Amino acid sequence: MPPRFFVLKLSKKQLHKISSIFLLFAFFTVAYLFRTINLPLLLKADVIYFEVESGNSVARIAHKLAMEDIYEYPQIFSMYARLRGLASSIQAGEYEITKGISAKDFLNMLVTGDIAQYRVTLIEGWTLDQALNAIWQNPNIRREIELIDKEGISADLQLDFKSAEGLFFPDTYFYANGSTDIEILRRANQKMDEVLTEAWTNRLGALPYQNPYEALIMASIIEKESGSGSERGDIAGVFVRRLELGMRLQSDPTVIYGMGEDYKGDIQREDLRKETAYNTYRIDGLPPTPIALAGMESILASLNPVLSEDLYFVSKGDGTHYFSSTLEEHNAAVNRFQISPQEQSQ
Repeated sequence: MPPRFFVLKLSKKQLHKISSIFLLFAFFTVAYLFRTINLPLLLKADVIYFEVESGNSVARIAHKLAMEDIYEYPQIFSMYARLRGLASSIQAGEYEITKGISAKDFLNMLVTGDIAQYRVTLIEGWTLDQALNAIWQNPNIRREIELIDKEGISADLQLDFKSAEGLFFPDTYFYANGSTDIEILRRANQKMDEVLTEAWTNRLGALPYQNPYEALIMASIIEKESGSGSERGDIAGVFVRRLELGMRLQSDPTVIYGMGEDYKGDIQREDLRKETAYNTYRIDGLPPTPIALAGMESILASLNPVLSEDLYFVSKGDGTHYFSSTLEEHNAAVNRFQISPQEQSQ
């Protein structure tokens, strides 16, 4: 016996009533969905960090939000993401959630990849050792460099120079959680290349440098010699004229750099007599590498020195220098600013 089918016959009035109920239900469902997805997330602090691992589904993320008492409507979160076609566009990373942000806004962050950013600052005048130690103090940076080996780091970064000293631009760098020390250094080196290339292109006429690297070496010396930014051009002018005349630079910071750990806060006469690659009292020309991170002002000064007759300068003890064009005037300035009255009377 063939099966029987029952056809429910409804009047137009009944169909209209059912349709109205369905539309009303749909309206309230959508209204509830949008109201709930716009609720602020529940935070126990003004700022929290939320990790989304690679491959996490929207359902897994919603469940994690609920488990951590951040958002109590995981089904709504997942449904909204799917309705908007965003479920497959979520990006992995660590996200910074601030108080007041809604679930909808947080979902948009996940889609745009607006991950949390940390910062590390490299300071002008730092050595590579100091820069790396500052980088390693950040727990969100993953350490890949085992030892501070300037030649090894240069090889790891595939730099054009044997030593990595001074090849990184001092600046503030933003990074995501899990970034490596190598990545930070690579970005700082790229920035230095850009800055140095532009400065070299716009340099002042003929200068006693064979290439931009020699200008960078000079910039690092200027960085360590200058206590006042306004004097960088003057200091550059003195050193450039010394190079042009075949005079030795006689820069104390190069001696200190060459002494390494033997430097105890003061330079003795025997230190000035030691034959090292960085003792510019004993060697002609520039030392073999930069001695520190040179900032923008020092780089520009090395390539745009102040034109004058000065060949000497001495610290006045207040962060500035006295500049002289003759040795006689320089010696008088040394007696005035660096030798105490007691020493002069002896």
